[in-house]
Amino acid sequence: MWLAAAAPSVARRLLYLGPPPPPLLLLLLSRSSRRRHSLHSLGLAAMPEKRPFERLPADVSPINYSLCLKPDLLDFTFEGKLEAAAQVRQATNQIVMNCADIDIITASYAPEGDEEIHATGFNYQNEDEKVTLSFPSTLQTGTGTLKIDFVGELNDKMKGFYRSKYTTPSGEVRYAAVTQFEATDARRAFPCWDEPAIKATFDISLVVPKDRVALSNMNVIDRKPYPDDENLVEVKFARTPVMSTYLVAFVVGEYDFVETRSKDGVCVRVYTPVGKAEQGKFALEVAAKTLPFYKDYFNVPYPLPKIDLIAIADFAAGAMENWGLVTYRETALLIDPKNSCSSSRQWVALVVGHELAHQWFGNLVTMEWWTHLWLNEGFASWIEYLCVDHCFPEYDIWTQFVSADYTRAQELDALDNSHPIEVSVGHPSEVDEIFDAISYSKGASVIRMLHDYIGDKDFKKGMNMYLTKFQQKNAATEDLWESLENASGKPIAAVMSTWTKQMGFPLIYVEAEQVEDDRLLKLSQKKFCASGPYVGEDCPQWMVPITISTSEDPNQAKLKILMDKPEMNVVLQNVKPDQWVKLNLGTVGFYRTQYSSAMLESLLPGIRDLSLPPVDRLGLQNDLFSLARAGIISTVEVLKVMEAFVNEPNYTVWSDLSCNLGILSTLLSHTDFYEEIQEFVKDVFSPIGERLGWDPKPGEGHLDALLRGLVLGKLGKAGHKATLEEARRRFKDHVEGKQILSADLRSPVYLTVLKHGDGTTLDIMLKLHKQADMQEEKNRIERVLGATLLPDLIQKVLTFALSEEVRPQDTVSVIGGVAGGSKHGRKAAWKFIKDNWEELYNRYQGGFLISRLIKLSVEGFAVDKMAGEVKAFFESHPAPSAERTIQQCCENILLNAAWLKRDADSIHQYLLQRKASPPAV
Repeated sequence: MWLAAAAPSVARRLLYLGPPPPPLLLLLLSRSSRRRHSLHSLGLAAMPEKRPFERLPADVSPINYSLCLKPDLLDFTFEGKLEAAAQVRQATNQIVMNCADIDIITASYAPEGDEEIHATGFNYQNEDEKVTLSFPSTLQTGTGTLKIDFVGELNDKMKGFYRSKYTTPSGEVRYAAVTQFEATDARRAFPCWDEPAIKATFDISLVVPKDRVALSNMNVIDRKPYPDDENLVEVKFARTPVMSTYLVAFVVGEYDFVETRSKDGVCVRVYTPVGKAEQGKFALEVAAKTLPFYKDYFNVPYPLPKIDLIAIADFAAGAMENWGLVTYRETALLIDPKNSCSSSRQWVALVVGHELAHQWFGNLVTMEWWTHLWLNEGFASWIEYLCVDHCFPEYDIWTQFVSADYTRAQELDALDNSHPIEVSVGHPSEVDEIFDAISYSKGASVIRMLHDYIGDKDFKKGMNMYLTKFQQKNAATEDLWESLENASGKPIAAVMSTWTKQMGFPLIYVEAEQVEDDRLLKLSQKKFCASGPYVGEDCPQWMVPITISTSEDPNQAKLKILMDKPEMNVVLQNVKPDQWVKLNLGTVGFYRTQYSSAMLESLLPGIRDLSLPPVDRLGLQNDLFSLARAGIISTVEVLKVMEAFVNEPNYTVWSDLSCNLGILSTLLSHTDFYEEIQEFVKDVFSPIGERLGWDPKPGEGHLDALLRGLVLGKLGKAGHKATLEEARRRFKDHVEGKQILSADLRSPVYLTVLKHGDGTTLDIMLKLHKQADMQEEKNRIERVLGATLLPDLIQKVLTFALSEEVRPQDTVSVIGGVAGGSKHGRKAAWKFIKDNWEELYNRYQGGFLISRLIKLSVEGFAVDKMAGEVKAFFESHPAPSAERTIQQCCENILLNAAWLKRDADSIHQYLLQRKASPPAV
């Protein structure tokens, strides 16, 4: 599953997933007394006890589900008939299944060759989402048929079998019936054994209006009139392979499609809203290239005859990898050649790559239990980049990985309230907590590090062994390690368990000494903490694959070692005194580096003269920024380094720099010298802004378009005079229809005019939103509305967020945009959430969107008492699936407050000094 992001941009997972707690955490939290601004003062470390949970009994299990569903698209109900071929493994007089929001009408069990036994009782355990069917006599061991007739509701919660609102080309509002079952919502569509390891085959039939499209995992094998109603047809689908319930899917609605065949002969279709088939062509092209790429990489063929990719109007996640029928948000699948920006194309390519990887890794071989979710998501989040790099080498996508995934994961994993990659999951309500940046982005980062450590050849060999051995079965993390260990001969399990079973990551401190012609390096590792140097006892240790490069060949590792102890001495032979030495070539190892001041000093010219590779320039800057946030070095030192990026040409390096300056700007919005940091932003970004200009030049590509949008947005937001004037001129021409803005310029222009605009500007933006036919354009506008600064306009935007004009899944980014837009916006958004909590919680409860909403709205505060206020509010308004997110937010608020107290004065002094005597560029 792809968790949707704040924006379909490179930092696409910006919220993505903002998160949530396992028993191991309690042990780790007990150590947080070391923190200077301890969470214990707020009682934040005390986690509520986990609910007791039992998996389904193993005495009865399914072999095949024959399922017929008849949705009513007007009354929002559905009728269902289930005939399941089942195996009774141990004699029993009851069958326990998962079931939620479903009413069973009749149930019976017929042992093979014997008479039907009718169930005499249905005992619903709503808390555990289970039902126990009781029978008057014992069901003996052997096979038989379980029949259940039931009814359910097409809900509006974007989970289970639900309704999705759309507007026809003629303007009529209608509803489609669609599904989202991961993690534990198949039980809302039909009674089932809803655990990933309880696999079976499925024969699905749908009774639907004859003018609607009906889709499921497999191809249609029969379509015939429904005897009771001439307006309905019964559509039958082929039997699926053995699969888990969470991957079952069905869709009933009105769609157009485009199709092709992959070079392996698989039928690929992209389904779009009616009249928008053209917008499915880009995703179709990506999918048709991707399937053969994965088939070759894994050396295992795609096992189904077809794959459909479909755009769903109301969709909580970004996309979902249902086997053979992948569902997407419209913005994650549809590309309009004229009106889609470059970042949207890239986003679609990545999401398609992610979901199609799951067809093998997740669907063919499935995790045994949700504890191993990271294996599914971390792997797909890594290989999506490998796939996009293959399809679109011009995207320089691996550099973008570092900014979008690696650094985000490190930011979260440095908190006391992080969690290990592998989390012991019990009750289903805990599953939503781990759809976060640790499972996805840290998971992807450690797999990238592992791939680099093993080498591509042995990695592919190990992957093939794993997929072949476990196909149509379930596996755990250890099974993958075993296959990769057998393929490479390296101690994979020993190395990787240090990265998956304990939370956090190391800070490697390095100092150097020249000894004749050699360089002696002294390395030491300690856990990196967002709150400052680790001072606890029993510091965790990692087995760290370390690469070391020098200025002699910045793109090649001079030495590779495995650091398996707290301290190590390393000799680099034949390194001249004037050569620099750098750790972590390519920013692949999942650690931060702190250099001695002499080593750092020698690396800085490599930023100015670009002799350090882009991904290493990015990594160096990001490490320094994190060290400053943690109070290990001064923020002023980082500002000085940022000024060295004046000649920087690389988009992703700028993107990461921009992100960090954004974090600093938010922090300093709590001071009276916010304008000074804006001046700094203008100074840093205006030279590159002048070089790029407003209009594309001949020969420019994808990354130039992304860079131009980023830089103009940054300058416009900071109030750069020339940028603001040009943005206003172009916006006026756009609105009047004289010269339509190119898609890549719309976000920066909209943001700039709104930030420095008035009520009329906001009204024009809302009008553009109403007129927009494309969801991408609506989302683009929704994300920037929060830039407005006037209190009454901020209120208007917040009210708009909950209106019918905004799709339910997009409300979160509107409120988040307000919170991130200004100091006043942050306070207003928090008040709005408290005032409208009941409605918001009812809409998003139990899903990751509630976590996202909380994270976006409160994380920017930097006053100690706000952490207490947030904690108190959620104590009286519990949100179980967001517990860890709430703790992380409170921790971040305290960390922000400490950072501000520690560095605000020196930052202010530096900015004033700079103004008095600007540095020579």
